[in-house]
Amino acid sequence: MSQTIAPRVRTLLLLLLAVTGALLAGAVPVSAHAALTGSDPQQGAVVAEAPAQVSLTFSEQVAMSDGSVRVLDPKGKRVDTGKTSGQGGNTYAVKLHSGLPDGTFTVTYQVVSADSHPVSGAFTFSIGAPSTTTVAVSDQEAGGGLVGGLYGFARYVSYAGFILLVGGSAFVLACWQPGTGVRAVQRLVVSGWLALTGATLALLMLRGSYTGSGKFGDVFDLNLLSDVLQTKTGAALVSRLLLLAAAALFIAVLFGAYEKREDEEEKGDLTFGLAIGGFVVAAGLAATWAMAEHASTGLQAGIAMPADVLHLLAVAVWLGGLSTLLVALYRAPSIERSAVQRFSQVAFGSVAVLVVTGIYQSWRQVGSWSALTGTWYGQLLLIKVGLVVVLVGIAFVSRRWTARLAQTPAPAKERVKASVGAAASKKPSGSAGTSGSTGSTGSAGGKGSKSPKGAKASNSSKGAKGVKGSKASVGAEESPKEKETVPAGGEGGGGGKRAAQLARQRAAVATARVKRLRDADPLRSGLRRSVLAEAGVAVVLLAVTTVLTSTEPGRTEEEAKAATAAASAEQTGEALSLDIPFDTGGQDGKGIARVELDPARVGGNDMHVYVERPNGKAFDIPEVKVAFTLKAKDIGPLPVVPDRIATGHWTASGVQIPMAGSWQIEVTVRTSDIDQVTVDKNAQIG
Repeated sequence: MSQTIAPRVRTLLLLLLAVTGALLAGAVPVSAHAALTGSDPQQGAVVAEAPAQVSLTFSEQVAMSDGSVRVLDPKGKRVDTGKTSGQGGNTYAVKLHSGLPDGTFTVTYQVVSADSHPVSGAFTFSIGAPSTTTVAVSDQEAGGGLVGGLYGFARYVSYAGFILLVGGSAFVLACWQPGTGVRAVQRLVVSGWLALTGATLALLMLRGSYTGSGKFGDVFDLNLLSDVLQTKTGAALVSRLLLLAAAALFIAVLFGAYEKREDEEEKGDLTFGLAIGGFVVAAGLAATWAMAEHASTGLQAGIAMPADVLHLLAVAVWLGGLSTLLVALYRAPSIERSAVQRFSQVAFGSVAVLVVTGIYQSWRQVGSWSALTGTWYGQLLLIKVGLVVVLVGIAFVSRRWTARLAQTPAPAKERVKASVGAAASKKPSGSAGTSGSTGSTGSAGGKGSKSPKGAKASNSSKGAKGVKGSKASVGAEESPKEKETVPAGGEGGGGGKRAAQLARQRAAVATARVKRLRDADPLRSGLRRSVLAEAGVAVVLLAVTTVLTSTEPGRTEEEAKAATAAASAEQTGEALSLDIPFDTGGQDGKGIARVELDPARVGGNDMHVYVERPNGKAFDIPEVKVAFTLKAKDIGPLPVVPDRIATGHWTASGVQIPMAGSWQIEVTVRTSDIDQVTVDKNAQIG
């Protein structure tokens, strides 16, 4: 039965990994965790004279190096000095060369937010008057492309490795100490260590390109690697590697000296020492995530970091222990019911810690119902909560199987195992008995003695049948080689080797019998199935969690939007800004047209139209038209055809509004030769 179950397990795991890959593929490029809330000159502004510098203000502090901000003239030539400097708070500036010509300039930036994620973007401003520009802004965001995908996969593998390493070790120490001698469990924990180590090295190599150019060739740039080592994330990754060296020593002791220790008192002392040392190493590994990601910045960081460490440890103990239990149920010859019961209690405690720390983290990262339902982070969080509920439900079924195991008397298979093991442990008497019989037979047969003693010897000398019958009484499944008669005079190496061979064969038969009986036990089979289902949901849950940690928190996103709106209002005074969704009906025809009118008063106004995709990227379309209608006074429509100055950006100067009132603003968007739509919105002007 176990041979037929194993392929199903492998197939299910491959399917789950495919789902995981699909989730991760949709996770890149990652959302930024800091947003540009203002600039000077502001986006789309037309200034009379060339500024001495360009300053950018973000919603939180960012890491910025020379070259992070670039200013390009209409021909695409850099006009900045390349040196960035802090201006206080979250504002940063780059100096410009003197003697800049009139026209439209493009500002691009790529920085790293406080929680380690890359942030990129671009905007334009004009000197004198708008003009056409040859600068094409790439649609690829920071953290995207091949390097972004590899980085996301390495993050997933690092989480999985941490869970297997910590959870597997905790399971054998706290629940099933005989498991230290099980090969399958040893391979699982060592695989976790190898996965975490390999993923950490990959993250360290990919980091420079991930936050920079995004080119795969830059992965091997030692200068970038040197720069990474000086960052907070680089320090966290190096610390993780050092802790993994200590974890390697822990594994060597756990599956080496500890497994071989026989004295109960010494083993108890070693268990305590391993528990303390293992907890320190595990907490240190968890802290390498807490010190460099979401918990390290924002609201109540001093509380959030320890809570994040506890959250990660609880996840590892629960899901890692679950994986170890699954391996034990399918690969180990047997596992004590008491071990399953202890893990059930440990898992319950882990879930309790997860609930408490998870509620706190959710409040800290979301903060409002609108952010929970209206942001990608909040929606992912709801998916994660749903998966956890499903996982807890399956775990409840597993606990019922565990309770039934505890209430059921020791099954016959354990008695069979004990009797077979005892028989296998006895020294085979076949060689000695046969040898003795053979000698007796020779003496009796040669002299023809009819004494009782001789009769016994004669009866025993019937040899082959007697020995064969004795073997059959121990186990009927022995190989043909076991049925061979041991030659007379078996003293020396030949008899000892034969005895050892028989012992090994009997032990193999006993093990096979125990496995068959174990697989036939409906209680253990039910537990295996429920634990396998738990592990499957856990794989998907881990993928969603990985995506969640690389997504902008809902609270941050809403605060950034509010700060952007406030900065825009402060810079534009009474300027009007309208977002009008459109859908031309064709392929890739959805987007948002943002109309900005400054100062939105009677008389001449500057108008900017920004066309974006639903994800916020600039939308390069062939044509945009605008018309103003004041229906109350039967004025209009007054058509305006703006000029295209950059990808997704149109502008017009001197737009005349003859009278104050509630104007209908119509925007006609054409996304192809045949796909076009007109959308409108009312706004108070003047």
